[in-house]
Amino acid sequence: GLVLDVRNNGGGLFPAGVNVARMLVDRGDLVLIADSQGIRDIYSADGNSIDKSTPLVVLVNKGTASASEVLAGALKDNKRGLIAGERTFGKGLIQTVVDLSDGSGVAVTVARYQTPAGVDINKIGVSPDVQLDPEALPTGSEGVCRVLGSDAAPRLFG
Repeated sequence: GLVLDVRNNGGGLFPAGVNVARMLVDRGDLVLIADSQGIRDIYSADGNSIDKSTPLVVLVNKGTASASEVLAGALKDNKRGLIAGERTFGKGLIQTVVDLSDGSGVAVTVARYQTPAGVDINKIGVSPDVQLDPEALPTGSEGVCRVLGSDAAPRLFG
């Protein structure tokens, strides 16, 4: 199986999160963009995934935010992978900076991210399918592989 570790990933770029989801989900909605008027945009899979069937576990924690949460929500709601760890941070706002005459700026919220099931990510986050103690898996690929390869590993695949 595949392990996608987005723990302590503060987000990155929204298009990158959508593109990774498109690599793993062949059909279905990936993220909804909503404003005060309701859903204004929907990003969907494009039918060109490179792997839609290998078992997948996505590791998340309270440091998983923004585009990483969009990715986790897309994979969870499309039943593409098991989400394991802690509830994510809950950073689901889309903001733009308006420049002020004195050279400063103010961030204005223009919309918010929702998972394909309509869950508002902001302040709520993405809840894991399987709760893991934050100390159960070390961060870093070597530590994760060592623990997942041991007899004491949490059962995440089948």
